Amino acid sequence: MGDDSEWVKLPVDQKCEHKLWKARLSGYEEALKIFQKIKDEKSPEWSKFLGLIKKFVTDSNAVVQLKGLEAALVYVENAHVAGKTTGEVVSGVVSKVFNQPKAKAKELGIEICLMYIEIEKGEAVQEELLKGLDNKNPKIIVACIETLRKALSEFGSKIILLKPIIKVLPKLFESREKAVRDEAKLIAVEIYRWIRDALRPPLQSINSVQLKELEEEWVKLPTGAPKPSRFLRSQQELEAKLEQQQSAGGDAEGGGDDGDEVPQIDAYELLEAVEILSKLPKDFYDKIEAKKWQERKEALEAVEVLVKNPKLEAGDYADLVKALKKVVGKDTNVMLVALAAKCLTGLAVGLRKKFGQYAGHVVPTILEKFKEKKPQVVQALQEAIDAIFLTTTLQNISEDVLAVMDNKNPTIKQQTSLFIARSFRHCTASTLPKSLLKPFCAALLKHINDSAPEVRDAAFEALGTALKVVGEKAVNPFLADVDKLKLDKIKECSEKVELVHGKKAGLAADKKEFKPVPGRAAASGATGDKDTKDISAPKPGPLKKAPATKPGGPPKKGKPAALGGTGNTGTKNKKGLETKEIVEPELSIEVCEEKASAVLPATCIQLLDSSNWKERLACMEEFQKAVELMDRTEMPCQALVRMLAKKPGWKETNFQVMQMKLHIVALIAQKGNFSKTSAQIVLDGLVDKIGDVKCGNNAKEAMTAIAEACMLPWTAEQVMSMAFSQKNPKNQSETLNWLSNAIKEFGFSGLNVKAFISNVKTALAATNPAVRTSAITLLGVMYLYVGPSLRMFFEDEKPALLSQIDAEFEKMQGQSPPAPTRGISKHSTSGTDEGEDGDEPDDGGNDVVDLLPRTEISDKITSELVSKIGDKNWKIRKEGLDEVAGIINEAKFIQPNIGELPTALKGRLNDSNKILVQQTLNILQQLAVAMGPNIKQHVKNLGIPIITVLGDSKNNVRAAALATVNAWAEQTGMKEWLEGEDLSEELKKENPFLRQELLGWLAEKLPTLRSTPTDLILCVPHLYSCLEDRNGDVRKKAQDALPFFMMHLGYEKMAKATGKLKPTSKDQVLAMLEKAKANMPAKPAAPAKATSKPVGGSAPAKFQPASAPVEDSVSGTVEPKPDPKKAKALGVSSKAKTAQGKKVPSKTSLKEDEDKSGPIFIVVPNGKEQRMKDEKGLKVLKWNFTTPRDEYIEQLKTQMSSCVAKWLQDEMFHSDFQHHNKALAVMVDHLESEKDGVIGCLDLILKWLTLRFFDTNTSVLMKALEYLKLLFTLLSEEEYHLTENEASSFIPYLILKVGEPKDVIRKDVRAILNRMCLVYPASKMFPFIMEGTKSKNSKQRAECLEELGCLVESYGMNVCQPTPGKALKEIAIHIGDRDNAVRNAALNTIVTVYNVHGDQVFKLIGTLSEKDMSMLEERIKRSAKRPSAAPVKQVEEKPQRTQSISSNTNMLRKGPAEDMSSRLNQARSMSGHPEAAQMVRREFQLDLDEIENDNGTVRCEMPELVQHKLDDIFEPVLIPEPKIRAVSPHFDDMHSNTASTINFIISQVASGDINTSIQALTQIDEVLRQEDKAEAMSGHIDQFLIATFMQLRLIYNTHMADEKLEKDEIIKLYSCIIGNMISLFQIESLAREASTGVLKDLMHGLITLMLDSRIEDLEEGQQVIRSVNLLVVKVLEKSDQTNILSALLVLLQDSLLATASSPKFSELVMKCLWRMVRLLPDTINSINLDRILLDIHIFMKVFPKEKLKQCKSEFPIRTLKTLLHTLCKLKGPKILDHLTMIDNKNESELEAHLCRMMKHSMDQTGSKSDKETEKGASRIDEKSSKAKVNDFLAEIFKKIGSKENTKEGLAELYEYKKKYSDADIEPFLKNSSQFFQSYVERGLRVIEMEREGKGRIPISTGISPQMEVTCVPTPTSTVSSIGNTNGEEVGPSVYLERLKILRQRCGLDNTKQDDRPPLTSLLSKPAVPTVASSTDMLHSKLSQLRESREQHQHSDLDSNQTHSSGTMTTSSSSTANIDDLKKRLERIKSSRK
Repeated sequence: MGDDSEWVKLPVDQKCEHKLWKARLSGYEEALKIFQKIKDEKSPEWSKFLGLIKKFVTDSNAVVQLKGLEAALVYVENAHVAGKTTGEVVSGVVSKVFNQPKAKAKELGIEICLMYIEIEKGEAVQEELLKGLDNKNPKIIVACIETLRKALSEFGSKIILLKPIIKVLPKLFESREKAVRDEAKLIAVEIYRWIRDALRPPLQSINSVQLKELEEEWVKLPTGAPKPSRFLRSQQELEAKLEQQQSAGGDAEGGGDDGDEVPQIDAYELLEAVEILSKLPKDFYDKIEAKKWQERKEALEAVEVLVKNPKLEAGDYADLVKALKKVVGKDTNVMLVALAAKCLTGLAVGLRKKFGQYAGHVVPTILEKFKEKKPQVVQALQEAIDAIFLTTTLQNISEDVLAVMDNKNPTIKQQTSLFIARSFRHCTASTLPKSLLKPFCAALLKHINDSAPEVRDAAFEALGTALKVVGEKAVNPFLADVDKLKLDKIKECSEKVELVHGKKAGLAADKKEFKPVPGRAAASGATGDKDTKDISAPKPGPLKKAPATKPGGPPKKGKPAALGGTGNTGTKNKKGLETKEIVEPELSIEVCEEKASAVLPATCIQLLDSSNWKERLACMEEFQKAVELMDRTEMPCQALVRMLAKKPGWKETNFQVMQMKLHIVALIAQKGNFSKTSAQIVLDGLVDKIGDVKCGNNAKEAMTAIAEACMLPWTAEQVMSMAFSQKNPKNQSETLNWLSNAIKEFGFSGLNVKAFISNVKTALAATNPAVRTSAITLLGVMYLYVGPSLRMFFEDEKPALLSQIDAEFEKMQGQSPPAPTRGISKHSTSGTDEGEDGDEPDDGGNDVVDLLPRTEISDKITSELVSKIGDKNWKIRKEGLDEVAGIINEAKFIQPNIGELPTALKGRLNDSNKILVQQTLNILQQLAVAMGPNIKQHVKNLGIPIITVLGDSKNNVRAAALATVNAWAEQTGMKEWLEGEDLSEELKKENPFLRQELLGWLAEKLPTLRSTPTDLILCVPHLYSCLEDRNGDVRKKAQDALPFFMMHLGYEKMAKATGKLKPTSKDQVLAMLEKAKANMPAKPAAPAKATSKPVGGSAPAKFQPASAPVEDSVSGTVEPKPDPKKAKALGVSSKAKTAQGKKVPSKTSLKEDEDKSGPIFIVVPNGKEQRMKDEKGLKVLKWNFTTPRDEYIEQLKTQMSSCVAKWLQDEMFHSDFQHHNKALAVMVDHLESEKDGVIGCLDLILKWLTLRFFDTNTSVLMKALEYLKLLFTLLSEEEYHLTENEASSFIPYLILKVGEPKDVIRKDVRAILNRMCLVYPASKMFPFIMEGTKSKNSKQRAECLEELGCLVESYGMNVCQPTPGKALKEIAIHIGDRDNAVRNAALNTIVTVYNVHGDQVFKLIGTLSEKDMSMLEERIKRSAKRPSAAPVKQVEEKPQRTQSISSNTNMLRKGPAEDMSSRLNQARSMSGHPEAAQMVRREFQLDLDEIENDNGTVRCEMPELVQHKLDDIFEPVLIPEPKIRAVSPHFDDMHSNTASTINFIISQVASGDINTSIQALTQIDEVLRQEDKAEAMSGHIDQFLIATFMQLRLIYNTHMADEKLEKDEIIKLYSCIIGNMISLFQIESLAREASTGVLKDLMHGLITLMLDSRIEDLEEGQQVIRSVNLLVVKVLEKSDQTNILSALLVLLQDSLLATASSPKFSELVMKCLWRMVRLLPDTINSINLDRILLDIHIFMKVFPKEKLKQCKSEFPIRTLKTLLHTLCKLKGPKILDHLTMIDNKNESELEAHLCRMMKHSMDQTGSKSDKETEKGASRIDEKSSKAKVNDFLAEIFKKIGSKENTKEGLAELYEYKKKYSDADIEPFLKNSSQFFQSYVERGLRVIEMEREGKGRIPISTGISPQMEVTCVPTPTSTVSSIGNTNGEEVGPSVYLERLKILRQRCGLDNTKQDDRPPLTSLLSKPAVPTVASSTDMLHSKLSQLRESREQHQHSDLDSNQTHSSGTMTTSSSSTANIDDLKKRLERIKSSRK
């Protein structure tokens, strides 16, 4: 290079590599500037320098290197790729920077290292720095230590791993360099700051001077927990939080593995494990058996030295433990016993959890040895057993401990109790569940009554500890029968106890008192209890719920009560309960008589034994009255029942007296403090009477009451034993029946099954069939709670009986027990009290297992048998195994103590003879079933060896091993297997068979667990090595298991664990983790576990119906042949067994070359139809299942074989999910090209997809949903319609998936449901989705409800099947759901309906609880606040729905009829017919402006009307019946603005802000005061009134009580409300729209307001009350009379029922009713009498005459009589025809009352014959009047014709028509000209207007106008034009659309369903002349249109026209009418000009 400065022109990266130092310096400087400028960390610029950064830091020139370091630091800080350079750069820094003399270089180097740590590369940095410690250059070592120290100080011990640093510390302290030693000292101090004393043991080996110096430094450190000052990138937001949050250790991930708080590091973890087994003396086992004790001592001393190592390496210590155990148990020299105990202590401390598997063998021996008195021996044994306890769980050793509790030796009893006390201290409420506490408490309770004081004290201490740990609530039930003194002693002990919480204290013991300081807490354990309180502070205060809730009665019954009642006895919620009262001594008869006479009338006691039954009956009545009035505290229950039992007592012969007697017993039990003592006096008598026909029911009631008072378990036991101690079969069968029922009512907890079983067996053997039947029914009920284990008790019954029992059980299968309805307060245990550990069976479960009689077989496992099993000759070994199998078979259920058997069987698991291995596995399987959940304690020593067998090379051995493991896991749950290192050790073995089987097993089990022990993380490194195993199957299994590991450990932990992998492996594994993250399933939900037994905890795994994965594993292993179908059927595709995994793919690979070119779906003519016929004819299975069984899959396969390509079918039914994905991909590709094929096989495709829904693999599911979306889009384009068969075999399964936990899936399913509506009617979809709302999965319920809302919104109310009412009631039920999302969805759906349908909703949903109703009202109120946004939002949310509707309008031609109309409308409004829509639009616009603008001038600017073709009018137009049509808001743009504005204003009326409310009211008032605008309120009246009375309620409850509010404000608000109402109720047409419910609430509000004394005290209060008075009168007069009358009746009924309501209130309601009665003569014809009579009937049902007479005031009865009397008077005998709505009128008091009245009035009027003549006369009158009519009408028409009297004539005609609504004026009009006809019509209308439209029969609309679109089917005939005079053409659509608007305005379309008489009934009345034809209708409509324009008033039609719309007359029209129409149009136009 010629010139030195040529490098200047080079690019920066080349400068950085230049050989000239100046060039490099310049390059580094420029790079630094570039780095500082780049803002985006992901910029591609960074990658250019990726390879150069190492050179930056290792530059040979010191000056240049400094600049390089600066640039490198900025690079590492900002570049996202920097992490890739960690290893090389840090090693460069260590080797080339730390040795630099310049301090600046070293500082930068350290900074770079720390920056790498910050960007999450801590492990790599630490690795390089630790390597640096081996460097020869001390400078480098010092810098490395300093860097580590700084990193630890800044990032904390959670990021910097301490173990490797502590490992090298001793070496550093030995360094020759002082600088290194000093730096080591500094880092030791820093480490101590983080982990405190855990650092001491590893540093014990260093020089004592150094240690002393360290100690001095350590003392100076501050005591608070240190906190990191610098954070990783991912945690940086925590820095901010840390400043605010001062709580200890507020660390990012809340304490991970290494933890950053002091207690989280355990010294044990930092120690190196020492291997000692190989170091045992060679002759140890001989010496330990030696005869000389000295030799034995030598052997033990050798072991003692070895076990002093604080951490021992895991190994097989079985022989050593066995030898030590023998010394402890059998050695005569007590010194050696103590020494062996010390050795065991050392082993337990050194091995920790790994010693757990031996604990079971040693514990019984140690406990037995406590008979030794010598203190040093006792102390050694105590230390040993305490250390051993920490290695296992209380659960595992409980059997052994309890067995020793019954020992006769008091010292053993004392020491065992003390051990239990110490153990309890380590427990928490969750590790000491009731199931465990119960047996311990039972045993300890025996000890507190022991003769030896030391035994008693120890038991007190143990019980006190338990009390402290789990709290009184949990222990009290077990202490029910303990007397007060002892209870106090227990509490006293409890207060002294100090609990251990995770602190590791020394194991030193106080020699005198033997209460060692407890050791480390055993954190593992069984599930928690519902009240997991903070144990260190149990609830203070006295025991509120009397601990001895129920006495034991006579001593003999005491024990069963204590043992039988599980945790529920104690918490009985009797209010004034005091201990002494409940533990009732038996009183003598004299005392009883004395007590009874104090509370009973004297006569009563005298007549008790009178010989005259009537006197006895009278006495009983007195007795009953006295009991009813007695106070609970004063009732001497025992005395009273003794009186009842007094002669004749239960031998009473008169059934009436007896019934009373039994009833009184029930009363006493309910009302008094009824004790077991009292119960025993009466139970005998009750049982004796239970079979009595007349008294049986009373006896049962009394027994139930006693069961409530004395607990069911105790009562049931007494009753059963009494019933079966006598011979009466009727009594026996009824007792059993009572018990069945009682169990359902009280629940099962606490019942002693064993006690009943013997009685039930007696009953089953009874000769009387009724007794047998009752017994079987009882078993059925018990089965609900106990599960299948119940059958085991009856296996030896006769086959015939067994089959009956089985049939009963079959009936109960799948049912869940009902929730207890009685005694609930007492039953604290229910399915919900599962703790966080899902796989531990809870107490209830264990109880059932405990009931099985278990045999002790340990004595049969003799040493001869054990040596046989271990014999050299395989035949003898086999004999031994056969014997074992025989023993287990014979015993059926065995106790967990099986002696030496585990060791013997373990040896056989690696037998060279495979047949024996299999036999051993079978025995172990048997063992699991026989031992039940107690097999847990053998998991470590026997279960893990079974897993080792999974590595066997023989397929059948592996299959047997897997079946055995599954059988064990079913009993134990998974927790025991996953705890500790055993499983990870197995996975570590590089045996491909073992690995794939074990991973397959884990993949199957993990997804079913709710939580796993933390030890699961230990398996992860081995899982990663399996991912890269040479064996493909292992890799595959590892990949399958990955998501399930992640599900429990979380992605972060898994990703962190990749840190130790090689970089290449790491990237691969991380990629797999990412993939697994996407497929990660959610953890199973908690309650799902409790399926079989929600009460009393869940069933143990054994008795639960095997879940699918378990079944699969068994099926897959027992038959080694590959059976892909089976795997598929069970929904475990991804986990097919290896057998299949290996063989099946090989098959497919052979076929890889097969021809795949042809079509994949073959069209078979009529194939689908044939399949449907077959299914209908039941030739094939109907596609209906909860999970798909094999036969369904086989059937589908067969059906597909003819129409699906063979190769595709193989893919579709393959056992591996990846093949399903392939199949789906192929189907997607062929979808477009093979439409016909797809449609031809659609039913099969959909069925196959339903199978995929049962797969656990998410990717398949996603693919399937993707395909479905495409499929339904295609079907809608093809205008295809799903058949019923296709729909019913697909939709229900699709709906299951809507409850999937993943959002993506739920979205897809919803999208598919939307698209389905295009190929299957929404109204038919509705019931399927409705069914989905009944699911147990709350997500599914919520989604289904939302979908229902969408359907209603899009398709109107017609989709609601079977009827809107039923559907909405179903939906409304969910408002009370316990899940928030479901509640919200239900509310939203109903609000949607409300938006579409208005206040009608409140009728349809039926009665809701007050809470639910208020939630709904609140939600409706909220939704009304955002009206304008709603329609828009809707369009956005459902683009698929709306767009596809517009594009697929033609699809409708195939649409089913029922949906035609609604679809047509959508299609219209979505501009499906462009031409029609545009024409329509223009004319609509005009009407709208006219109607909705306040601007008066608009009407003058009437544009030219288009001339239309009129031919279409010849087609008779069908005017549909007025029926509710509702279509979503955005389908009808016409009225949205007015209606939504009104909605919005109304919602503000109910606002909490007074001003907002007043403003809204003013706006509404403005509308109401202007007649032309008032109509706009139509349809909103109920909504407005609801808002108003909500506001009234708000004022009454809140505002009036608010001191801060100005009362003037309130008065102002009141006057606004009242003013508004008065305006509203003056407009009769609107007033009549108010519905009954709303009127009732309104009247309630107004009357409450009138009675509000707070108002009267205000200045203007009187004025307000007067106005309210006026308003009430208006409401009564103007509302719909039926509705208001009905409302008042209901209100009166409610007010009389409500205890809180004042008599004044009822009085005012009655005054209103009297007012109504006065109005009746005028209004009787407009009242729907049937409804009123129904209301009166209900009233009389609630208040029969006797009850009414009891009322303080006589007004109610008088009011009712007056009302009925008036109705009778007005209606006469006809009134009896109006009882149609009353269901069983014969029973109705009302009918009898009316008949009496009629009879009475007839008697008054005279004899019957007079009546007849009267009737006859009236008939004649009618005839004659008809003759006169014509003359009268002719007269009127004359007047109308004359100019002067025309007004008068019209008025008379109007009056006449009103009076004789059936008069026919048609003949008079017919002869006149068209002009005269319309003149008369118009005149009548004007008069009607003036008189406020009184003559109208209101048909109001319950739908806000914006929501209505009428369905007028388009006339299909072709339009031939009729020329108009102007030559323009007018199409009929114009009139139709106009008509549509008018009809909506007039409410024609929407009869209110609820309270109007149905139209048909109106039509049947003579009030309605039918209109000749629909064209006439049209012309009357058009005249209205014109008139309404002229008057600028949009009023309703008069009644004639309203009704005529209801008549569907279709007679063809005459041409004359068409001409008239034309003329009329002309006239309209000319008048407009």
